[in-house]
Amino acid sequence: MRPAAAVLADVEDLLRLRLERLQAEWHHGEADGTTDPVLGDADLPGLLESLVLGGGKRFRPLLCHWGWVAAGGPQRGEDPSVPVRLGAALELLHAFGLAQDDVMDGSETRRGAPAVHVTARTHHTDAGGRDDAQRYGESVATLVGDLAHAEADAIVAELPQAVRHLWWRTSLELVRGQAHDLSEAAAGGGPDAEARAWEVARAKSGGYTVQRPLELGATAAGADAGVLRALGTYGRHLGEAFALRDDLLGVWGDPAVTGKPAHDDLRSGKATVLLARAEAHARAQQDEAAQRVLTRVRAQQHEPGDVEAAAAAMERLGVRAGAEEQVRASHAAALAAVEGCEHLDAAGVQGLRWAADAVAWRQK
Repeated sequence: MRPAAAVLADVEDLLRLRLERLQAEWHHGEADGTTDPVLGDADLPGLLESLVLGGGKRFRPLLCHWGWVAAGGPQRGEDPSVPVRLGAALELLHAFGLAQDDVMDGSETRRGAPAVHVTARTHHTDAGGRDDAQRYGESVATLVGDLAHAEADAIVAELPQAVRHLWWRTSLELVRGQAHDLSEAAAGGGPDAEARAWEVARAKSGGYTVQRPLELGATAAGADAGVLRALGTYGRHLGEAFALRDDLLGVWGDPAVTGKPAHDDLRSGKATVLLARAEAHARAQQDEAAQRVLTRVRAQQHEPGDVEAAAAAMERLGVRAGAEEQVRASHAAALAAVEGCEHLDAAGVQGLRWAADAVAWRQK
């Protein structure tokens, strides 16, 4: 069995190859030296390349690989290039989500660098564009996301039907989660806000980041029902840990590590599980000061100091400590689903242990 690091290197190589081919196809038929009149050399394929190759944790390809190993892919002599191709497709699907999510959330940075729409907006301004620079940047970022999704689909189109069907479901769940996220932001809180926020988190974060990559890798290995059940349980629990860690980092993450401003989720009024939980705790504890500041944050009508006050209130109300405890519990439940499972390959279980630690305790 090849080391995970070598598999990731293969994923990177395939991503570079596909992006180079995409760049060549994009300019097919154009006169030599033709450049975009606004973006210049930073055209859509170039923006996508910067996004895809500009960093990232590569959790999705790793989990796909370990799902394939845990399901016995190497022992049965299954094609090792399939999880590599799936890993590359998952990273492109992730780029689709990032480019469009940053537009929807109004995020200015991604991985410590300007978000795609910000880069395009800057080019528009520098070129003296005549229409609205913000609208132009957001439109370009949407198209970059579309391009990423099309390239991901092109990779998966070459794979077996069972894998293609699960890929379709994964893509559908991601878009559905994004749609629910927008609706939740518009609806704004309420007594069932946490349940609705969990629906979004499980689809947008846990599902396509943890559970579906595992299941895609296992399906590519010809997994039976017992394997898929065990990995599905592991993936659901670890996906919840991933989503909660995302929320925790969105409020208390170190900007030097996360590449995002401090308290970024609160500043944008993002409809997270933590915000909904804080509102419920404030009501239950009759903390009127916390209720007022959280209401303003939710409505994105915060006053100077509100974001910091909301973060402090969330700690005071026990939201941060409760989320950390839930991460620990979800991590333990994920491991319990695969430890000693007779259906799973031992090397795969060892990899899943490592993956659980990396997901639950990450700092970015």
